[in-house]
Amino acid sequence: MSNSHSEKIYYGWKVAVAILFILTFVSGLSFYNHAVILNALSLKPEFSMQSVSFAVSIFFLSGGIAGLWVAKLIQDFDPRICISVGAILSGGALSALSIVESVWQLYFVYAIFGIGFSASGLIPGTTLVTRWFHNKRAMALSIASTGLSLGGVVITPVCAMLVETLGLNNAAPIMGAMYVIGVLPVALIWLRSTPESMGLNVDGASVVDGKQDSISNSCQEQGGGHGPKAVSEFERGMSFSEARRGRFFWCLSIAYIFIMMAQVGGIAHQYGLAREIITQAQSALILAILPVASIVGRLIGGWVIEKMSIRIFAISMMLLQVISLVCLSTGFSVVSLCIGLALFGATVGNLLMLQPLVIAAAYGIKDYARIFSLSNLLTSLGTACGPALLGLIYTVSQNEYQIPYLIAALAGFLGLLLFVGGGPVKQATDAISTISRKQRMAEN
Repeated sequence: MSNSHSEKIYYGWKVAVAILFILTFVSGLSFYNHAVILNALSLKPEFSMQSVSFAVSIFFLSGGIAGLWVAKLIQDFDPRICISVGAILSGGALSALSIVESVWQLYFVYAIFGIGFSASGLIPGTTLVTRWFHNKRAMALSIASTGLSLGGVVITPVCAMLVETLGLNNAAPIMGAMYVIGVLPVALIWLRSTPESMGLNVDGASVVDGKQDSISNSCQEQGGGHGPKAVSEFERGMSFSEARRGRFFWCLSIAYIFIMMAQVGGIAHQYGLAREIITQAQSALILAILPVASIVGRLIGGWVIEKMSIRIFAISMMLLQVISLVCLSTGFSVVSLCIGLALFGATVGNLLMLQPLVIAAAYGIKDYARIFSLSNLLTSLGTACGPALLGLIYTVSQNEYQIPYLIAALAGFLGLLLFVGGGPVKQATDAISTISRKQRMAEN
């Protein structure tokens, strides 16, 4: 490549921004939009709040299970195919909400919705970031995953306005079209499977004067390969079966069951919590604190994490989540509510980013998609159960949120203990080097 070409913006950053755009529509039309959709459905005589709430659990569980196949597809084929199919499935499912007339139809549509969400969301998105970045992976992932929060700020309010003014039957096809239009063109035009597919190296390393730059030379020395596609032992990574046999994987994945149970449960019930203290008019402004804090916190976190241990940063965010949930459980004043939501929001963005980042750091990119998809499936158990669990405790505790948010804090603390019990992230990367040494000895 010429020097002038190497000075251009590394295409990986364009991939990260494209994923940000895609996740903005994906999260805004699904994750944050559930409350809008289910509230509208519950007003219909065919459905109860309990039946429509269970649809959300089906959404996350079907998406988690489908993720195992999504990981295999994006490993064997161009991820753009998977994202495009997922966008069409999700768009069709959203549109179909206008014609559902029974509970079983709702559950079927939400199962398809969950599969489409999985195929077009985090698994392919984070896989692409891990393929395109190594040294700047944390910052790239923080930029890309900002779309998860941005969707709740930009897209979901539009959906709420559509449902309020047009009704769900008329708004659903529009939301379905938004999903397809917001995801499909961006995926096909801007995304690329790997840096190698464009003649690039990870992080934009180029071949200059017949020699690789320092990054590529380092990879060549460690991996024993030659040319631009040579990769280090770390980047080759650990296989799916090897990762599953390690303590670190299970401690991390089970920890995230409880972490996401606390996080999603806390998010789902923040409106009800706020209404115990403030008026409905005030709540709209107050509840904007969480998604805004999530965006700011994630971008700052992407910068900070490059300057410190990923394990220490993860532990700090998990501990801050516990503190914020305890703060929210006090319910003493508007001040404590605002502080709690701001702290909680800062952890929401970073904890979502940390799971794929830790997995990439621990196991490399060889089988990243499959490893993350299994961990994500386990995580979906907590995601699906969190809102229902806090809702049940709220009912039992005489319609007060103090105990539910304390239980959420306890779940987050249990997740923290499990993560710490898994040992250092370096433990897993050391295992990669050990396996590689054994393979070389066997070859010799």
